[in-house]
Amino acid sequence: MAAAFGARAATGAENLPPQAPSVLFTVLGLPVTNSMICTWIVAAIILVVVRATTPKNIKEIPSGMQNVMEALVEGWEGLMGDILDKRVTRWVFPFAATFFIFILMSNFVDVIPGVGSIGFGTPVKSSWLPFSIEGVQRPFFRPPTTDANLTVAMAAIFLVMSLYWAVRYNGFWGLIKHIFGVKVEMSKWLFPLLLVMFLFIGLLDMISILFARPVALAMRLYGNIFAGSTILDMTLHVKSWLVSILLSFVAYGYDVFECLVQAFVFAILVVAFVGTLCTSSEEHAH
Repeated sequence: MAAAFGARAATGAENLPPQAPSVLFTVLGLPVTNSMICTWIVAAIILVVVRATTPKNIKEIPSGMQNVMEALVEGWEGLMGDILDKRVTRWVFPFAATFFIFILMSNFVDVIPGVGSIGFGTPVKSSWLPFSIEGVQRPFFRPPTTDANLTVAMAAIFLVMSLYWAVRYNGFWGLIKHIFGVKVEMSKWLFPLLLVMFLFIGLLDMISILFARPVALAMRLYGNIFAGSTILDMTLHVKSWLVSILLSFVAYGYDVFECLVQAFVFAILVVAFVGTLCTSSEEHAH
């Protein structure tokens, strides 16, 4: 695979997916990109599926899609119940579960045939096929999570909500004490030294809460999904059709696995990060 990709890279990267989404058209001066189109489609599909699986007369013994939806909801609720306080679980559960479902479906857009390979390009006049182009320069569709604008926006929403839940759980001064307070028992002679140390640790924790965690969430999701999309695209440009097919199978398998893992990782990190902020002093000491 490395040899095949190296040969492709040596010929130039003009056909590789661009890092920035392509603008397809504008509405009242606002650009509409191909990733935004896919985001709206994914959101619409989620709304339709959720409405279809939660009818007015919900069955006591679920079947079909209602059974799948309830299993997904109960699984996430049980997992979060083992990590968070019951009160915090009620706040975070709809948020994290929605993130997981939306990111999972957005990631799987990457493995749908035609995504990234259908769009605007240079027409091939010598071809007998209609609308034939040489290289897609502006694809109609792009996986939403390969757009850093979306992943950064989701991380920003997480930051705002996590701080809101932290203040709601601890109180404002309780949160300050939770971050900067001395968390071990000590004699009065050691208190000044430990106070300075925990103030420094609290400052590092604030940097982590405000910057490191959101950046890690946004860039991990964007980087992994964009890398999978790029690898998949590179396999389609290998000159040998046999090698291209073999590499495509491997790339598709990797991409499907990566799509599932990254959706789970994003959602579970949201739960874990909120759990570090919404923990009682007794639990922390223990």
